[in-house]
Amino acid sequence: MTQEPALQIATPLDARTPWTRRHLLDLDELSRDEIETILETTDAMKEIMGREVPRVPALRGRTIVTLFYEASTRTRASFELAGKALGADVINVAAGGSSVEKGESLIDTVRTLEAIGAEVLVMRHPAAGAPYLVARHLSASVVNGGDGQHAHPTQALLDLYTMRAHIGDMRDKRVVIVGDIAHSRVVRSNIWGLAAMGAKVVVCGPPTLLPAGMRHGQQQTEEPLALPHVEVETNIDTALEGADVVMALRLQKERMHGGLIPSIREYATLYQITPERLARAKTGALVMHPGPINEGVEISPEVATSLQSVIEEQVTNGVAVRMAVLYLLARGKA
Repeated sequence: MTQEPALQIATPLDARTPWTRRHLLDLDELSRDEIETILETTDAMKEIMGREVPRVPALRGRTIVTLFYEASTRTRASFELAGKALGADVINVAAGGSSVEKGESLIDTVRTLEAIGAEVLVMRHPAAGAPYLVARHLSASVVNGGDGQHAHPTQALLDLYTMRAHIGDMRDKRVVIVGDIAHSRVVRSNIWGLAAMGAKVVVCGPPTLLPAGMRHGQQQTEEPLALPHVEVETNIDTALEGADVVMALRLQKERMHGGLIPSIREYATLYQITPERLARAKTGALVMHPGPINEGVEISPEVATSLQSVIEEQVTNGVAVRMAVLYLLARGKA
């Protein structure tokens, strides 16, 4: 069997923009060039994933720990696969069944994990800001795998990577995000990332599912949102007009409190992405969804499985993006 070529990617020493960050907590901290460095590194990781044996020893001897206080399938599995593909030792820790159930604090838990050798900690926590707190107490690198309703940076990066693969330069592209804007950590990270890449972002949903202070017709940039310029629409037909990308969001029913929508049926009637509504977007507009999907609620089955849909590709790209992030953070600590 022919031996696979060695890993050929930009390192922190020869990348166009040298990687100097110790943590990845959200995209509001990253410049356009830093995002480009991650995306370009992801190109090399995609090449590795396409090999007969998708494994390289780039992080051999390094230890990556995933610590998830919330349920996850895509994010957790893709980080585990990403670490193993790079040759790292990967340890998965769930809050259930760990010392957390005995009353151990978050800081005590992460310090214990660092003491046993964790060099990169990937964490998901229901409290917004938890990864930031942890990052202040560890010398290990921290990757935010989702914190409350605040941020999910690697999801936004894989979304950007998928968009770029199909439509190239994101400058002036119209990206419409439809659904539960108020409770989505994905949308916040996507807004920061898309703004950095020069896209025009439109958010659309019922008024009750827009964050406090975000109103129809506004381009909100003031506190408490502290987000880049976004166009706000409550009429989905208007929002989808001329869209290059349409992203549906899952209704975050587990985060809702008290009658924010009359019923699931009414929400689907008013805001579901259907073929008829998608026809208002540009021909060939990308259809995306961060998952998990509630087919027949936020997106129709016909649209979710259409030729315009890149939802499965998003999942695949998630492994390559997380490989790139782990590589840059772990090698940056060398």
